[in-house]
Amino acid sequence: MQALRRFSICKSQIESPRGARILSGMQHLVELKDTQSEVDHRKIAIDRVGVKNLRYPITVLDKAHRTQNTIATVSLTVDLPHHYKGTHMSRFIEALNEHGPVFHIEKIQKLARGLLERLDAQQAHVDFEFPFFLEKKAPVTGAVGLMDYTVRFSAGLRKGDLDFVLTVVVPVTTLCPCSKAISDSGAHNQRSVVTYAVRFNRPIWVEDLIRLVESCASSELFSLLKRPDEKAVTERAYNNPVFVEDLVRDIAAHSNAEENITWYRVEAENFESIHNHNAYALIEKG
Repeated sequence: MQALRRFSICKSQIESPRGARILSGMQHLVELKDTQSEVDHRKIAIDRVGVKNLRYPITVLDKAHRTQNTIATVSLTVDLPHHYKGTHMSRFIEALNEHGPVFHIEKIQKLARGLLERLDAQQAHVDFEFPFFLEKKAPVTGAVGLMDYTVRFSAGLRKGDLDFVLTVVVPVTTLCPCSKAISDSGAHNQRSVVTYAVRFNRPIWVEDLIRLVESCASSELFSLLKRPDEKAVTERAYNNPVFVEDLVRDIAAHSNAEENITWYRVEAENFESIHNHNAYALIEKG
């Protein structure tokens, strides 16, 4: 009798106008064609397919404050075998969303594994690029300001092996040694951008990589400087001239001395102040 009663309730609900609309919608969903799963006859596999430029809130580790909340631009991709026509893009978003409204970067390997399972793939790639903020004090007055740096977490998972690369993009000041040597007074300087990527054995702080780069430049940058600070920064740069070659070599030397770093690539680009071209140098080792 209870089963009959349940059936009668369901039957009355279906026969109602709202129930009829729900049933019609369910039938429509069942009949939808899954084009992506169709066979592709060109027999050409795709190395990476997925979603890019997805903005998502994340939490990252912060040396001074334990954690830091920021917004990442996310790319999620997998390989696609030659026999599949396409991938299911919605599943990438589902895999990310299942970790909560704010993604904790420590779950990056779990996310990659989730992509493999959901999309029946052999390898997955996960990339997060985000602004990372450091509180910095001006060198003389101690005025406090926030400096932002671009950070990238790139992870690739294949056959259970995770390859993780941490990249920091650090703006600095460089002063030309040649200009200083040949000039009666002054020397031209410029803002430079260093892109420093590393692989490592043990967890490494983003802040430590940023400091390493800044220590090799003519001067680090600040967001807030009063006149005494500006004087100090200008004189610091003048007393520590470096070519773009010096910059990448010094960073490489520090990297070579750090046993925890197993691979690195350091690039420096000087936005020249007296030329219409940029100076550039790169070292990769590991």
